[in-house]
Amino acid sequence: MRRRSRTLRLASFSPESVAAVARARRALGDRRATPNLGWLSELTGAHRRAIGTVLEELEDLLPLEEEIRHRHLAAGRTSYAQIRAPFELYAMTRLLKPRNVVEAGVSSGVSSAHFLAALARNRVGRLHSIDLPTPQRAAALGRSESTVAIPPGLATGWAVPERLRGSWDLRIGPSQRLLPGLAAELDSVDLFLHDDLHTPTHLTFELETIRPRLREGSIVLADNTSWTGEAFPRFARSLGANVARRGRGDLVGMRVPRLPGT
Repeated sequence: MRRRSRTLRLASFSPESVAAVARARRALGDRRATPNLGWLSELTGAHRRAIGTVLEELEDLLPLEEEIRHRHLAAGRTSYAQIRAPFELYAMTRLLKPRNVVEAGVSSGVSSAHFLAALARNRVGRLHSIDLPTPQRAAALGRSESTVAIPPGLATGWAVPERLRGSWDLRIGPSQRLLPGLAAELDSVDLFLHDDLHTPTHLTFELETIRPRLREGSIVLADNTSWTGEAFPRFARSLGANVARRGRGDLVGMRVPRLPGT
């Protein structure tokens, strides 16, 4: 059954929830990270009370957010290209309680850290990440280089604290080579994030590769879809799913409906 997008305003939640979000956003140092609660509700189907409970948990993430910010600053990243929905990723993982989270594209690991923090709190599930790192060419980031380049002496996921890595299956290499094997190993993909090579062909490849492992209620996300044309909407239509856009940006998601034969 298709769901209508809900309108949920942060200001309508408890003072504790509002304060926790504000403090977590300041600790991370990213003003864009205010969660879009309507988008979160539409994708998870969660009710207001459950979402409010998860928002209050952000208070416990303050040390993590501060550590991520300090690691970025120490690596020379006063501005960093990162996913704008870290708190929604945490909340989705808490609400869905997935066994298998898969992400394509890691860089410093902002999304990875929030997936892992939620999985640790769930006490179940594993994050499977694939990344093909782009090394920074010199000690200082060049003007023509993307801020997702890996600073000298660091590696993929360099902003993820060691204490969170116990449930992390990190694979280094091209998604074209690694994702088919990973998908074959898993019995389900409960939450998927595309955030690597943003072309229509590559996004289509990743979506079709995980298709056999999707189940009813799985959430599929893709960032920077202004670069990937109709690839995501076309895939959603093939499953009979609605595309949910996060505000006016190009981060989108879908919730898998009941599939034929299941």
